[in-house]
Amino acid sequence: MSNYNINTICVQGGYEPKNGEARVVPIVQSTTFKYESSQQMGDLFDLKEAGYFYTRLANPTNDAVANKICQLEGGVAAILTSSGQAANFYAILNIANAGDHVIASSAIYGGTYNLIAKTMKTMGIETSFVDPDISAWELEAKFKPNTKLVFGETLSNPSLRIFDIEKFANVAHKHGVPLIVDNTFPTPIFCRPFEWGADIVTHSTTKYMNGSANAVGGAVVDSGNFDWGKYSDKFPGLTTPDETYHGTVYTKSFGKAAYITRMTTNLMRDLGSIPSPQNSFYLGFGLETLHLRMERHYENALALAKYLQRHPKVSWVSFSGLENDSQHEMAKKYLPKGSCGVISFGVVGGREAAVKFMDALRLAAIVTHVADARTCVLHPASTTHRQMNDEELLAAGVSADLVRMSVGIEDIRDLIADVEQALEK
Repeated sequence: MSNYNINTICVQGGYEPKNGEARVVPIVQSTTFKYESSQQMGDLFDLKEAGYFYTRLANPTNDAVANKICQLEGGVAAILTSSGQAANFYAILNIANAGDHVIASSAIYGGTYNLIAKTMKTMGIETSFVDPDISAWELEAKFKPNTKLVFGETLSNPSLRIFDIEKFANVAHKHGVPLIVDNTFPTPIFCRPFEWGADIVTHSTTKYMNGSANAVGGAVVDSGNFDWGKYSDKFPGLTTPDETYHGTVYTKSFGKAAYITRMTTNLMRDLGSIPSPQNSFYLGFGLETLHLRMERHYENALALAKYLQRHPKVSWVSFSGLENDSQHEMAKKYLPKGSCGVISFGVVGGREAAVKFMDALRLAAIVTHVADARTCVLHPASTTHRQMNDEELLAAGVSADLVRMSVGIEDIRDLIADVEQALEK
């Protein structure tokens, strides 16, 4: 199925029913799986055989949907998590331990920033945040002997800055560490980071991949391209015996699937941030129309962005599809077919005017969410990024007047009319 075009993978990837089997991915709503002998069960626990025995580690429904996302991104292995936050947490924690160092873009989602800068710091993992426009030579100066990875977002939430994947990948690889990229906003429909050198991709599947705001989830996908064995001293968790599994060496036993296998057998086993099979089913259902929805999201957002930049009560607009946008040239490289449906803009009059504008909207809803079929709006500085101080907000590209509008797939005429009446008020 991975040989098919991406639109076909959206519809039929990840699951190929055999003769007489269900045409739609079944919801295997079971915690456990039966075996005929203790030996069979023991072999599963020892990783000598593949199979299902407890849903906290693996489940057929979850795996089918993970396989589809893996095919969409062009990876070799993937796993679903209970949220996008869990996906980013697992992606980092799988290879970084207490005493290690991480380099991350400063232009990332506020929740991810807090996870890396605050929570993981209490676990002994230090992070250096860098401007995404940093030069390659300045970036190299940020590396330390204990640096284990570089992290960024393809398209930052909510500042919409485009991450120069190729630049960061080249420098990361020069220092023997992988690049992890959160690809939530563009999705693989508009950008496939592995094609630009990224090694691991994460998603908040709660957003565009699900598309209906009915289930929280996340995903981690491994490209299989990073040679963990070449840098064995840096990544002992993957390249040395794991005593909790009778000395299994993941790179030797599982090859290109080593990273995801270790995440399953260690992090899922011990931390258990799994999605329910029901939520994975909703996600799989949403993926079937992802290629259609992303085109409409972008088409609507571009039309609304053009309207906003002409309106006298709008002070600025950030959307890479606009020819005069600061990110437009970078978009030509990484996002030539589109970016997403999210627009950031400022209302004349600052924060107070922005709040009045949002309160006056009728069709667009004020919700703590982004990137689903319905248009929604939020004031990040006072919500998703409110834990940041002024300096951190500035580094993340979040101004006090910034309004984040996630343009849905409704009729664009109705959306523009709603925004127009709200601006008039």
